[in-house]
Amino acid sequence: MRLNQKTAIVTGAGSGMGQAEAIGFAKEGAQVVVADVNLATAEATRDAIVAAGGEAIALAVDVTQLADLQNLVDVTLATYGRIDVLVNNAGIFDYYTNSLDTSEELWDKIFAINVKAMFQLSNLVLPHMQAQQGGAIINICSIAGLVANMGGAAYTASKHAVAGYTKHLAAVYGKDGIKINAICPGTIRTAMTAEMLKTRPTDKIPLDRFGEVGEVVDLAVFLASDEARFMNGALVPIDGGFTIV
Repeated sequence: MRLNQKTAIVTGAGSGMGQAEAIGFAKEGAQVVVADVNLATAEATRDAIVAAGGEAIALAVDVTQLADLQNLVDVTLATYGRIDVLVNNAGIFDYYTNSLDTSEELWDKIFAINVKAMFQLSNLVLPHMQAQQGGAIINICSIAGLVANMGGAAYTASKHAVAGYTKHLAAVYGKDGIKINAICPGTIRTAMTAEMLKTRPTDKIPLDRFGEVGEVVDLAVFLASDEARFMNGALVPIDGGFTIV
């Protein structure tokens, strides 16, 4: 298995893409720490992993609370002894709210979850990866971190920040054997987006379809695995070609 005996933390893993990533990692042999603000959904993800023969624990984690992030790292180390993979997946969307309609409260909330939490958790994990001279950090960005188009002001700005932060981490900590990359999904079909996508055209996507969650999971598994050992600082679009046209 491609992630055999690796310990992986996945934030926002109680539902959607994070849940699929956690389950996908476990199928490839990882010991998964399922972190989500909603403990019930985190436990549901853990239970699905265990029922399939995998190894996982679930924790309630509000990524805006430094104490929760510290506890996440402490419990992971106490349980598994190391952290091989961190997937900074937790994030929220502003539903295309333009700048003039974006309140300061919304702006701060988007940045607290999408950017500051990633910064704080990465800083808690990095020293342990340095000590073991290896690891992988995967930041879930977006094509909104590569192009602006008509996306929401706060969300677009936050994802551009994620892209820049990923490059910084890769440039500074690559020498420690830590590879840091970002996944930039386009429009992905999930339980939350399925209804909305029924009426959305695909003509601006060269592959003429929306992405599937499993395709993002496949990319995440690859970036977490030793197969991607020479990938560092990459912002990988998975968008059917949307950003090339």
